[in-house]
Amino acid sequence: MEDIVSLCKRRGFIFPGSDVYGGFAGTWDFGPLGVTLKKKIMDEWWNYFVENRDDIYGIDAAILMNPRTWEASGHTATFADPLVECKECKSRFRADKIADGISESVTTEEFLETHTKCPVCGKENWGPIRKFNMMFSTHVGAILPDDDAELAAKSIAYLRPETAQGIFTNYKNVVDTIYPDIPFGLAQQGKAFRNEISPRDFILRDRECSQMEIEYFVRPDNWEAEFEKIYKECDNFLETRMGLKLSDINHLEVAPEDRAHYSKRTVDFMFNYPNGEEELMGLAYRTDFDLQNIARESGKSMDYRDKMTGETFVPHVIEPSIGVERLFLAVISSAYTEDEVNGEKRVVLKLSENLAPYKFCVSPLLKNKPELVAKAKEVYDKLRAKYGNVTWDDSGNIGKRYRKQDEIGTPKCVVIDFDTLEDNTVTIRDRDTTEQVRVLIDEL
Repeated sequence: MEDIVSLCKRRGFIFPGSDVYGGFAGTWDFGPLGVTLKKKIMDEWWNYFVENRDDIYGIDAAILMNPRTWEASGHTATFADPLVECKECKSRFRADKIADGISESVTTEEFLETHTKCPVCGKENWGPIRKFNMMFSTHVGAILPDDDAELAAKSIAYLRPETAQGIFTNYKNVVDTIYPDIPFGLAQQGKAFRNEISPRDFILRDRECSQMEIEYFVRPDNWEAEFEKIYKECDNFLETRMGLKLSDINHLEVAPEDRAHYSKRTVDFMFNYPNGEEELMGLAYRTDFDLQNIARESGKSMDYRDKMTGETFVPHVIEPSIGVERLFLAVISSAYTEDEVNGEKRVVLKLSENLAPYKFCVSPLLKNKPELVAKAKEVYDKLRAKYGNVTWDDSGNIGKRYRKQDEIGTPKCVVIDFDTLEDNTVTIRDRDTTEQVRVLIDEL
């Protein structure tokens, strides 16, 4: 993990948040290459689940929502992690992340029986387990600190802890406007915020993240068949679009006591990250929990009328949900490779071509030869016009350029040399094999 974190900072993928001021725990900034890779991941997901289907539609809901949203969904009451405090040094931790063999529902007695020592001071002197709600709260409107408590309480809102509720609150709007055939899905990508007790493990557990979620609305009597279809589609997406090996993914059927309060079945896709197995994404059967809660709180019907039979019912929901940062790290981790070329250690990101920040790197063999630079610029402009994601590099010798492009995952390096001026061919060097071939410029 340390090698990957170092690479991400050194090559401009990810920087610590507010780094110039000493950082800000649980936040990360994406640099030029990180933004490109992140966008490609999100675009591939959108293309696979939305653009290439005729039964899933996109929405983009507001981050700030009416607070009643989170009361109806149960987040105000139940969106909490087990917090434990060391009585010696006053450090606070998420209990199930510092002790082995316990779950989120751990009790104080169960935690104390693990005889876990404080990661900071090494003592074993713990306070009771307390539930810590992870939603970030804020005030909406022109409310000043010295305003009365009642007025301040009425102004409280939350940064959304998930994107799903923005989909559920728009379910009726979508049905009333485009009236899709059931089953149908609504997809959303966007920011979510969670006040993690102890953010850790790079971008695996942070306080601000991006999510990609689908709420797939189905007939209540057909949820199992639809669940299995989406299950397979998620695996196919991870393997064919993200380049992940299914052998690195463990499909965990979550026990009833460990499921979210709304779920009747959950499968966690666990990935072998460098620091161990962690959740990559989740697939949950949410029943009609959310729509029934909205109907009760709002007083508005969430019924769907079948176009063929006229039957009226509240749909049930299947939810595939994935964090972009977790998927980003899985992609980087899978692609990260160390090998040896000509007796020297080489670090290479073997990213799928559809995800690589740059498809080509164009270089003149020598940057102090105007005729080579001019020809290289010509090739660069042609490739840029055709592919878009092309980079230029004329720094250092050609070997150092190759190593740099290997580290950022560029599949092909195109080098313009003196032979190019004679026969209009260039050298193409392959990232993974390091093999080189001569190709006509017009055939690039």
